[in-house]
Amino acid sequence: MSRAFTRRTLLKCIAAVAASTAFGCSDDDDELPIIEDRAFFPQSVASGDPRPESVVLWTRVVDSGRPGADLSLTVQVALDESFSKRVLELKDVPTTSAHDHVLKVKVTGLAPRTTYFYRFLYEESGRRVASPLGRTRTAPEAGADTPVRFMVANCQNYNGRYYNSWQRLLQLDEDLDFVVFLGDYIYETTPEAAPPEGARQVRFSEPDGALRLSTSGGTVLAAASLSNYRDLYRTYREDPFLQGAHERYPFILVWDDHEFSDDSWSAHANYTEGRQDELQEERRRNAELAFFEYLPLAPDEAPEGVVDLEATPRYPDTRIWRSFDFGSALRLIVTDYRTRRPDHLIPEDAWPAAVAVDASALATLGLTGAFTADTFAYVDIDAQEYTEARSILRLAYVRLAVAAGLSQAEAASRAGAAVRGPQALAYVNPVLAQAGRAPIDPAGKPRGLGFVHLGKTELFARLGARYVVVKDTYDVYAAWRDASTGGEAQNVLGTEQRSFVQGAAAGPQAWKVLVSSVSATSMIWDLSNKQDVTPESVRNRYYFDVDQWDGVPQEKERLLGALRAATSDRTVVVSGDIHASFASVEAGVPALTAPAISSSSVGEEAGEQVTEAGFPPGTAVYRYVVTEQVATLREGNPGIVFADTDSHGFTVVEVHADEVRAAYHLIPGAEARTSYAERPEALAARFTRRDFTVRAGAISQA
Repeated sequence: MSRAFTRRTLLKCIAAVAASTAFGCSDDDDELPIIEDRAFFPQSVASGDPRPESVVLWTRVVDSGRPGADLSLTVQVALDESFSKRVLELKDVPTTSAHDHVLKVKVTGLAPRTTYFYRFLYEESGRRVASPLGRTRTAPEAGADTPVRFMVANCQNYNGRYYNSWQRLLQLDEDLDFVVFLGDYIYETTPEAAPPEGARQVRFSEPDGALRLSTSGGTVLAAASLSNYRDLYRTYREDPFLQGAHERYPFILVWDDHEFSDDSWSAHANYTEGRQDELQEERRRNAELAFFEYLPLAPDEAPEGVVDLEATPRYPDTRIWRSFDFGSALRLIVTDYRTRRPDHLIPEDAWPAAVAVDASALATLGLTGAFTADTFAYVDIDAQEYTEARSILRLAYVRLAVAAGLSQAEAASRAGAAVRGPQALAYVNPVLAQAGRAPIDPAGKPRGLGFVHLGKTELFARLGARYVVVKDTYDVYAAWRDASTGGEAQNVLGTEQRSFVQGAAAGPQAWKVLVSSVSATSMIWDLSNKQDVTPESVRNRYYFDVDQWDGVPQEKERLLGALRAATSDRTVVVSGDIHASFASVEAGVPALTAPAISSSSVGEEAGEQVTEAGFPPGTAVYRYVVTEQVATLREGNPGIVFADTDSHGFTVVEVHADEVRAAYHLIPGAEARTSYAERPEALAARFTRRDFTVRAGAISQA
């Protein structure tokens, strides 16, 4: 903590306020005029982590005449907008160029369930420049019997899109205690090419510090340096409607993947789909530092005063899971799904012929009789009799790997490691047929599951790995990995956080709302009985996305089971990530998935992935999975009460003693590319609302 702003200084200020709230610790001879000027505070102000007696305040100050200098601010907190009832004034609070002149202050000694106003002052050229006015609210005190109302938001891509959802929230002026932001506050990529005239797009001030990625839409830059990540937050936080939301409400935030890298796990990216090792620890730490710099949260153990960004733990020691109590009504349990999680169960570079669950594993699971068909036969390709077949398979592997961008030497090395041991004939025999060789007879061969049986048909691909996997065989594979690793293969929260969640759930008999960045609603495409789907081999049940909780089915069941056991039907999971709205009951636990603020809807994304898999518009698969997506999802998961896979918006949740109410405010996803900044009435007309009630483990339409 700075010598200019110590714990003793803060306590002295609070003590002075007790005697006179007129000016706090202000000096009476400070008569400089105060003028609000957003140019000095381009990202405005924000507050977060509200507790009964404390809140975190944030701003960033910019002085174009002193770009490299450390700058000092005054922090003022009051009970009124005119600051005549000031409760705190802290002078000479430093901001440093090393941390981009951002300031976070944890203010303590506040009154429970009280609205406060705050601002930051900067002295420049004989005047005091004020930040925009911020408003915040502390949490109710322990035991207070009062409803709690909050908004749930997530996924706000900026490039080419507008924040109509934030604009609508400000129109409604909801009486919220706080906003829960579930992650994907930023997206780490931006096109390298200049945007079309008038379009919104993030531009990196140091593009050479970014990763360059080739995509079907052209080259994109992925943030890697600290400068890159700061540019993202600076740009996003310049949006006037996002600023307005921060100025009006305290935020409780957690990250998902795009604050670092799409579909990340630990410090690993997934851009090359397994072609390269993407462990990027320095990049992860850069991403985390920018997150901590630009967003109003602080470690639980942070003392009052300036939040020390240098002391904030970062990867691999990060801990952002935490809980908040709001009177007797609510305990909010915030989880971190990304930092400790292991890799996705199916590797992106998995060789489709490799056997993932062999005969002995099936026997251990008691499932030998379920997989007797010839399609599950496999052979030990290292046996002498399969020498030619092994050579053909390795040549096939090399061709595929070279086509994917590997060198001949690297491809040959990987082929030797992959094409060995048990190999599934469901993949082997078609390769032999292409080479003009006779198939291997499956009669008398052992049975097991190859990656091909899980939906993996290509090397170095997300399909069949993180997306669109065959549900029934994947569940078996997941169960085997879970059993054979003592649960570690699915331990996405990590051992310490898992214990924390279980302990928090077992606390007072308030409603427990588990905050998860990724959706708990199972998204299942059931094509198993669709006779018009061709080829017949495609008639399966599929998980759409195993980057979310569907990817760890046994761990999901353990978590939901522990919540049920601890809370007696007073648990709700709120989540996001998937760019869709759901209200569902999962293993007896109500789950509310909030829509994206602006990111492409899952309806759009499913269309891209199904087309990529070879089923374009006009095919039966496309019709069921895209055109009739909601009906297909509800058929695959009868627990879904409500689904909307095409809209953006937000969810307002209200917690009462005996029930939880949820209001979904929705706007068609296509509207994200239209700005309504000058047409607020037209925006209001585009929104619709759907209301639901959660009571005793069930969800009903209100």
